[in-house]
Amino acid sequence: MLKLYLLTVIILATTLRSNCQSSLPEVLEQGTIPEQLKYIEDRTRIYENYRAIREDMYQKVSRNTLDSLAKAKNNIKKLAAQTSILENRIDSLNKKMEASDNKLAEATRTKDSIRVLGMEVNKVTYNAVMWTLLAAFLFLLLIGLMSFRRNRTVTLRTKKDLEELKEEFEEYRQKTRLERERVNREHFNEIKKLKGGGSARG
Repeated sequence: MLKLYLLTVIILATTLRSNCQSSLPEVLEQGTIPEQLKYIEDRTRIYENYRAIREDMYQKVSRNTLDSLAKAKNNIKKLAAQTSILENRIDSLNKKMEASDNKLAEATRTKDSIRVLGMEVNKVTYNAVMWTLLAAFLFLLLIGLMSFRRNRTVTLRTKKDLEELKEEFEEYRQKTRLERERVNREHFNEIKKLKGGGSARG
């Protein structure tokens, strides 16, 4: 009987409090869910494993909890979408990094090589061959210049000798002509003398 009386008193007190406090407290409007639950826990009493809560407060906390759950779900969806985007970006970056690593490995492998006629040749060998060819070319060029100078010298000397020979030949020819004319003249005079002497004797 006493329990029933106390229960009735509690219910009446709660009902009177509900009528007197029609407006909701600020914590239920702006507080976090843990703060709201703490407020309800502090403002209500337990009797025989039952807790008497104002209906409007219960509905408010319930709505707030469901809203918070809905926001949390939306945030989870957004985070999942962002996670997927980031994973795709990470995959793309990993592929680019792998391609860069391959290029770096190729560059490292071929840094001491050079491609000649489609074949990779070691740079040291390539430089040795090129310097050898250049030295051979310079050597041949030097020999060519020396040969050209020698041939030019010989040509000039030969030309000079030819001019001197021509002059000597011309001098000899003139001398020979004069000598032949002198001989012919002497011969003519001798013949003339001989003819003149024969006429005198006859």
